[in-house]
Amino acid sequence: MNMKEIKALAAQKGLRAGRLKKDELIRTIQKAENNNPCYMTNQVDQCREMTCLWRGDCG
Repeated sequence: MNMKEIKALAAQKGLRAGRLKKDELIRTIQKAENNNPCYMTNQVDQCREMTCLWRGDCG
């Protein structure tokens, strides 16, 4: 997913992207969805969220 698409998704959720970097914005979206904000963190090796929207781009 490109940054424009991620910003659009954030806007749909009522979030402001501002100048957040891609990884920061995705973690903000994860938090807003009550998910673990784990995108591109050291938790990737233990991730079991097979249906995560960000899985293909993470790690």
